Amino acid sequence: MTPRIPRVTQHPPELDEIIGRSPLGNGVLRLFETLAHNPRLLKRFNVLAGGLVTKGLIPPRERELVILRTAFRCNSIFEFGQHSVIGKTAGVSDDEIRRIVLPVANAGFAADDVALLQMVDELVGANRVSDETWQRLASRWEYAELLELMMVAGVYWMLAGILNSAGVEPEPGVPGWPATVPSRS
Repeated sequence: MTPRIPRVTQHPPELDEIIGRSPLGNGVLRLFETLAHNPRLLKRFNVLAGGLVTKGLIPPRERELVILRTAFRCNSIFEFGQHSVIGKTAGVSDDEIRRIVLPVANAGFAADDVALLQMVDELVGANRVSDETWQRLASRWEYAELLELMMVAGVYWMLAGILNSAGVEPEPGVPGWPATVPSRS
């Protein structure tokens, strides 16, 4: 992937606070250095996305399943790699990361997880969660949590489009797609 927007690698100290550090401990993320061309946007993005990741209602494992499936469905190798690492710290197993790219019916997830993956597939595919999937989600999650689940998927769907369109390259040393990724031809 060739970057269409170069990273801001020399930035004034006041931008340091907005850019922050990678949750992986490997310096500033290329995403933030790209968004740094618009510090106001970056700051607001950090509040929204950072709030969902650090202060949300959804348990970390389930949040990461939603993010990983969204990254896969939106073909965002950057987000898939980042959240493969973050997901492991949140309780997502290597095997689940390997299987999350498979068709839901073949992935072998528990029913509660299947509902989350189907929610992502339906949002990305039709921009609406079906009645059947909604009922399955609503049997577990409260309204506030349902809204947050859809917001997590939506924010990472949007982010995938930005990353892919701007050509933001994956971070060095971050994993890529698992070997189980189906052909995208």
